[in-house]
Amino acid sequence: MNTSKLQAFATDARRQLMNAVQARLDAALVPNSDAQVDDPRAFDFLQREIGQAGGGVEGRRHVVERYAYRWFNRIIAFRYMDVHGFTGTPVVSPAGLTSTNGLPEVLAAAKRGEYDSRVFSLRVNDKAKERIEGLLSGSILADDPQGLAYGLLLQSECRFWNRNLPFMFENVGKEAGRVDELLMPADLLAEGSVLRNAVEVMTPEDCGVDDPSGNVEIIGWLYQYYISERKNEVMDGFKKNHKAGADEIPAATQLFTPDWIVRYLVQNTVGRLWMQSHPDSQLYKNWDYYIQPSEDDSTGNEDVLNIQTPEDLTVCDPACGSGHMLTYAFDLLYEIYEEEGYASSDIPRLILKHNLYGMEIDERAASLAAFALTMKARSCSRRFFKKQVEPNIQRIAPISFEEGDVADLNDLYQVDLDFTVWNTYAKADVYGSLIQPPQELVDLASSAEDTEDEITLADSLLRECADEVFAQTRYLARKYTAVVANPPYMGAKNMSAELKQFVQDRYEDGKADLYGCFYVRFLKFAMEYGLEGMVIGDTWMFIKTFEEMRKDLIKKRRIESFLHIRDITNHPDIFGANAAFIICPCYVSHKKTTFIKLTQTGVVRKRFELLSILAADKSTARFEVNQHEFVQIPGSPIVYWLSEAVFKVFDRKIAKGAGGDALSDIADVAKGVTTGDNARFLRFWWECYCRTIQFDRISLQETPLQRWVPCDKGGGFRRWSGNNEYIVDWTENGKKLFDFPGSTPRNREITFKNALACSKISSGQPSFRRRNHGFAYSDAAVALSDSTLLSELNCFLNSTTALTIMQALSPTLNFEVGQIRSLPCKFGISANWRDREKELVSASEKDWDSFETSWDFQRFSLLDPDQGAQAGNLLEDAVSRLREYWDRVSEEQRQREIRNNELVADAYGVRDDVPCDVPLERVSLKRNVAFAYPKDAPEVRDEKFAQDVVKELISYAVGCMFGRYSLDKPGLILASQGETLDDYHAQIPNPSFEPDADNVIPVTETDCFEDDIVTRFRRFLIVAFGKENLAANIAYIEQVLGKSVRKYFVNDFYNDHVKMYSNRPIYWQYSSQTNNKGSFKALVYLHRYTPKTTNVVLNYLRDYANKIADIADSLERSDRTADKKQAAKLRKAILECKDYEDQTLYPLATRNLEIDLDDGVLVNYLRMGKALRSIPAIEKKRKEVSTWTWPTHPLKEQDKEVSNGKE
Repeated sequence: MNTSKLQAFATDARRQLMNAVQARLDAALVPNSDAQVDDPRAFDFLQREIGQAGGGVEGRRHVVERYAYRWFNRIIAFRYMDVHGFTGTPVVSPAGLTSTNGLPEVLAAAKRGEYDSRVFSLRVNDKAKERIEGLLSGSILADDPQGLAYGLLLQSECRFWNRNLPFMFENVGKEAGRVDELLMPADLLAEGSVLRNAVEVMTPEDCGVDDPSGNVEIIGWLYQYYISERKNEVMDGFKKNHKAGADEIPAATQLFTPDWIVRYLVQNTVGRLWMQSHPDSQLYKNWDYYIQPSEDDSTGNEDVLNIQTPEDLTVCDPACGSGHMLTYAFDLLYEIYEEEGYASSDIPRLILKHNLYGMEIDERAASLAAFALTMKARSCSRRFFKKQVEPNIQRIAPISFEEGDVADLNDLYQVDLDFTVWNTYAKADVYGSLIQPPQELVDLASSAEDTEDEITLADSLLRECADEVFAQTRYLARKYTAVVANPPYMGAKNMSAELKQFVQDRYEDGKADLYGCFYVRFLKFAMEYGLEGMVIGDTWMFIKTFEEMRKDLIKKRRIESFLHIRDITNHPDIFGANAAFIICPCYVSHKKTTFIKLTQTGVVRKRFELLSILAADKSTARFEVNQHEFVQIPGSPIVYWLSEAVFKVFDRKIAKGAGGDALSDIADVAKGVTTGDNARFLRFWWECYCRTIQFDRISLQETPLQRWVPCDKGGGFRRWSGNNEYIVDWTENGKKLFDFPGSTPRNREITFKNALACSKISSGQPSFRRRNHGFAYSDAAVALSDSTLLSELNCFLNSTTALTIMQALSPTLNFEVGQIRSLPCKFGISANWRDREKELVSASEKDWDSFETSWDFQRFSLLDPDQGAQAGNLLEDAVSRLREYWDRVSEEQRQREIRNNELVADAYGVRDDVPCDVPLERVSLKRNVAFAYPKDAPEVRDEKFAQDVVKELISYAVGCMFGRYSLDKPGLILASQGETLDDYHAQIPNPSFEPDADNVIPVTETDCFEDDIVTRFRRFLIVAFGKENLAANIAYIEQVLGKSVRKYFVNDFYNDHVKMYSNRPIYWQYSSQTNNKGSFKALVYLHRYTPKTTNVVLNYLRDYANKIADIADSLERSDRTADKKQAAKLRKAILECKDYEDQTLYPLATRNLEIDLDDGVLVNYLRMGKALRSIPAIEKKRKEVSTWTWPTHPLKEQDKEVSNGKE
């Protein structure tokens, strides 16, 4: 089946039909139109329907959507019946069934004077035949006689088929049926029309012409694709915080289930129930997805439903959509009836009458479900239509009564039901089969069924509504032997207020998502010892929101089998569920459940994977687990893949005070403070005045106090140590932060203690890091403190044993404090743990501190003789040596981690059940090339390592140029606000490499300055590596970078610097254009900035403009074309510089702008306006920053003017 063609057809059909119905509606609404004159009652009905849908444009849109859909259903229904020969004379198809150019055979026959006597013997079609003949003979004149004649033929066929398919073809005796005809699309015979496209796309093969039972699955796919555009509209609305009400729910929640999942669900519910009562049946051998009960299945006869005859099997889909579950259930039931010896001509009628029940909120889907079942029945019995059996498909429709109606109904039925009981279904288009009718209504519906013929009511419409209430109530109150469904999915955040309130009041355990509510509802539909099969998402298996639902399932129900489909969101045919399972509503035994885990990607591969698992005697993807094991794990997650040994780790009490088994018994575990305004309180450490950062706090009580302290904000995957980047405003010992209205001042007591920390949320594995005093903690971090066992805990928490346990507690890898507190701990105090942890932490610290973004950075690793360059080394040799050094360190760290994993696994008795090996790609050292570039081949890793080290060297060199670092002294030199060269010389009187005097270094494509950045870099290389190696080292650098040093500085250095410093750069680039194309560029060092800095840059700009003007003059005297082009380029640059000076730099220089480093780079950078290179990540914050009043120097209106080039 070509689903892509079906999708294109269905989406195009929706657009065509809506346009066509809209045109008919517009014509009908014109004053004194033919519709109003010819059938005023139908027109009045149409007007009421528009009004009930909201009136105006919205009401008309609703009507157009509804009737376009009804005509789509009819066209595809006729096409399906044409192909299978059910219509006698094809209604929408040509005689040969496949030609898209031929006329529908019913029209071709009429032109020959041939009419189906069954159709035109109906009194309702008397006049139609005369008019058709008049149009085709020419006695009745019309612009499109053939089109009008076909329209009448189509209407006549619809009237005829109302007898057998009333759910698809409305009775024209009712106003709704006549409105269908009133709004029938025109031009159905045109080239490219929906009718002709249906003939092309719904091929006989796809409709199952060669299959005795047909292929009604095509109907489901067409339904799914028809609503796909509307579904996209609704989903886009969710992104804009729109909520789903009655109009959105059908589109938002409809999902068509792949056939193999349907078969798994039906075979293991309906089939399983039959096999339990008929163990000698051999039918299961035909069921590819049937899971045989395990040998230890101790279910006795007292624990199963006694299914004596096939009629006893009642199968319900309470959210049936287009009926896919029910149509396959039909096939399976047919086999059961056949095996029991029933006559084949009786079986379809018996199945539809006794076995299959569907409920649906969307009338269009309900019609298709009934149609699909009828087609199944007709395929199996030529005389089925004569038996007048209608499928048990009940639309759960909104029905409401006024106070007067309620009084009349109570009088009529001699009851005293209150207004709310009679209006149980007032919001049925929102709540659907989640409605649980009150018992008094159930009782009345039951008694009314026996006395229907005795009841008379003057108001036939009121009686009709009452009958519908009773019908819906009987479906919703009934118990079924099997419930099979793919229920609606919708998170609470997308629900309308009324739906959200409804599920909160009635479905507390499942309220987070509609599928959770349906899980609870299905339990009430199923008989005791019946079976339920459903397919839903898989997050409920793990997350805290669904904990009560899991406990209900594990403790009170019996999981018969479980299919973990996983990651099926890439299904090309719109399907989004990840877990299919079968349950018994009663907990009947402690036998083991079969869980199957599918790992292939793509729905087709998953199907074949499942079949191979089921066919094999043993499989690593098949797990036999007693569901009671899940209760032992905090939160009761469905972690079926754990081994028995790992389950035993949890097989004891693990709560506070339970004999030292829980982590919370040996350490305090707490989440950090929520600042309420991170922009106000948090900075990267390099942004601020370093003298105001107190890195060595050890307690809350100590004095004197600095403004800033280190803050753990979580961060990415990194074990043992590191992720030290942030500082937090700790003014007045944190009082300013804790008093802030938006903050959550929790767990202040953990601040500055020896601790372990991890990120609260991890995209992969959790990782824990040692914190030796000095840290505050944000709400993105979890800290473990107040323990004498921090070393042991660090070793445990960073082990694969802990990972296995944590994945059991939170497979979604979102670790809350409570989950970490509940970790079972099982190790003794030992110096071995501490020595091992010390080595692991030391290697990690050394790696972290080898980068200049660490506050403990001392010197660049490449210049450390123990790691990189030694006396006389070429740069290339130094890089190679550095690579070898860190390869060795990384492998040593890997071996330490492997040994740690082994020792922890031994302590827990799970050595054979958890992996102890550590891939080099997971050894979290930044200088480990396998970790830094995990997806690259070894040769690419070599290239990237060399490139990154060279860029780091250049960055370090720039730091030395500005005096931030020195080749003569480790650590930071100048890193506080407004520091000068005198401060530098106070620390290093006779430097080997002299920093820049005025804190401005030109970066220009044209070599105009004796002390520009390239010249300074060459001097740096001479001092660091020797003059004799300069040429070779420059050549090596340019080879690694793939460009000249000057081009790198002009085009790439600043981008790399901004990236290295996480969009909060410490070197700022003045530029004559805000993009990267400025002719003039100059770097300044933020921490040496003064109000006069812009004036210094202005002087450089003027000097540069004069120098390139002189060069241009010289070039213009040349006869060479290339020289003249270069001169023109320089003239353009001169104009650019002049404009930059006049519009931006001079106005800014005259302001002598002061900055306060503690305001942060974000504020200070934006205040410089268009003087600096634009950084998109900063610029996009301009509007937000302009509202901040807390900075010492807020972003003001005049700063905006500068950014716009105004004074």
